[in-house]
Amino acid sequence: MIVVTGGSGKAGRACIRELQGNGYKVTSVDLAPHPDQTVRFTRVDLTDFGQTMAALAGIDERISEVTGIIHLAAMPAPGLAPNHVIFDVNINSTYNIFEAARLLGIKNIVWASSETVLGLPFITPPPYVPVDEDYPGRPESAYSLSKLLSEEMAKQFCRWDPDLKIFGLRLSNIMEPLDYEKFEGFQDDPNKRKWNLWAYVDTRDVAQACRLALESPLKGAEVFVIANADSVMERSNDELLNEIFPTVTRKKDLGAHETLLSIHKARNVLGFVPKHSWRKAT
Repeated sequence: MIVVTGGSGKAGRACIRELQGNGYKVTSVDLAPHPDQTVRFTRVDLTDFGQTMAALAGIDERISEVTGIIHLAAMPAPGLAPNHVIFDVNINSTYNIFEAARLLGIKNIVWASSETVLGLPFITPPPYVPVDEDYPGRPESAYSLSKLLSEEMAKQFCRWDPDLKIFGLRLSNIMEPLDYEKFEGFQDDPNKRKWNLWAYVDTRDVAQACRLALESPLKGAEVFVIANADSVMERSNDELLNEIFPTVTRKKDLGAHETLLSIHKARNVLGFVPKHSWRKAT
């Protein structure tokens, strides 16, 4: 069985559909029930270690023989609560998942890190584009700090147990198909979306990335930038960069609408190929 934490959220709902469509038995663990009442659900406060441990150990017919965890439950963005609350919830829930999995012998964990680790919002320009996993994290908020420290925590857990796999997905700004209606409003001013280099990711491609990370035979702690292959803009990357980030180094020739959050590592290691784009709106 695969446990998806935060299964009632935007990414969680898509992830559960993806897993079920590929033959997995799934349970949603969350504070809120899944909107589809046919999806197995159990209410767990993941900031409470006892509840986390008990849930992953098994709950009647809802959770049993857990072989993998996709941990998406978190405060999902800066500003949704006081900074100390966001930090506390995200750090404690992630630690509890990692530690309970370690004690229970669950070796396969995929979890939601964030594009914000890369230095968002880019008030200070990135050192180069496309940005990737190679330069040190630059947290600019309590939310981002919680994600960066969780990435370091994953490294230490995997050092303790070389058979453990903890893959963090640095998810870009998650969009559902209905969200594409607002993309037209981005086009008049590139400053509206410069904060993440005009990037996004379709929720269905988030789900694909989660499944591919879960299925990877690799061990250890890794992080992957997960974004769509294109930008949110109709203007070309050269135009946008010349206007907004003229001094930023371009590491390679850029496609007109190529994502500036590099998905090269996710392509090569996980086989991640985004399938959905706002340009096609399908």
